[in-house]
Amino acid sequence: MTKLDLSKYGISGDFEILHNPSYEVLFQEEMNPENEGFEKAKLTDTGAVAVYTGKFTGRSPKDKFIVEDDVTKDTIWWDGTINRPTTPEVFDYCKNLATDRLSKAKKVYVVDTFCGTNEDTRMKVRFIMEVAWQAHFVTNMFIRPSHYELDQYGEPDFVCINASKIVNDKWKEQGLHSENFTLFDLTRKMQVIGGTWYGGEMKKGIFALMNYYLPLRGIASMHCSSNVGVDGDVAVFFGLSGTGKTTLSADPKRYLIGDDEHGWDDHGVFNYEGGCYAKTVDLSKENEPDIWRAIRRDALLENVT
Repeated sequence: MTKLDLSKYGISGDFEILHNPSYEVLFQEEMNPENEGFEKAKLTDTGAVAVYTGKFTGRSPKDKFIVEDDVTKDTIWWDGTINRPTTPEVFDYCKNLATDRLSKAKKVYVVDTFCGTNEDTRMKVRFIMEVAWQAHFVTNMFIRPSHYELDQYGEPDFVCINASKIVNDKWKEQGLHSENFTLFDLTRKMQVIGGTWYGGEMKKGIFALMNYYLPLRGIASMHCSSNVGVDGDVAVFFGLSGTGKTTLSADPKRYLIGDDEHGWDDHGVFNYEGGCYAKTVDLSKENEPDIWRAIRRDALLENVT
């Protein structure tokens, strides 16, 4: 594989690129004693890696903004609460903050993934960051292409640049909510993150994209879990985060389709993701044995003690 050129994203410098690193490489990087702050990870007694995400232990929805332009002005519901507009100039400023930060990094991780198990509608999503465990997060959460698919991957459909170490000091004059930001430009097909270490910001950001693109193709995009019985009967469980979707879908008598994000087209229900993002509070071997057993080597834990 030829060396990846990140200059097309505005990222250039004397850094090492770890392109689609293996779990073993990610583990070694996560355990690097030179890691500082929220880069640090700890090995648990089950073999899973545990990290802390700082003040954000969930998404920061008020910091999410979408560039309003000719592509989005009539295709997004601009309610001012969930979908908030920003300008291309503000996006450029924040993107430059992020790419300048990554250009100064010692190592940059690039992870190429798929979002969506339906090959006709799945998106090729490339994640770029400087934190090893964040690369681990998207490797777990999204669909990992095969070696053949990586050889044929080409250019991604969407790029997420995560620069969690930087903040935007000009947020007030730019009409943003705070110094932290999660911005989307659907014309340039890019997401930029700053100020938050929470892994779910990447996961839910790409879910927002599927919520935008798939309905335009007549496909329902759903925040739900789903499983299927031995006779092919599909169940869908809707609910907000923390209401039990993952627990209900992990029925030992049925086959799991997915625990959080799905599409529904003429052929049936399909998962967007390649992993599960389960709450671990009050987790027990007796009540949720499948989730309990999944907390082992190559699993990632956020904000646990």
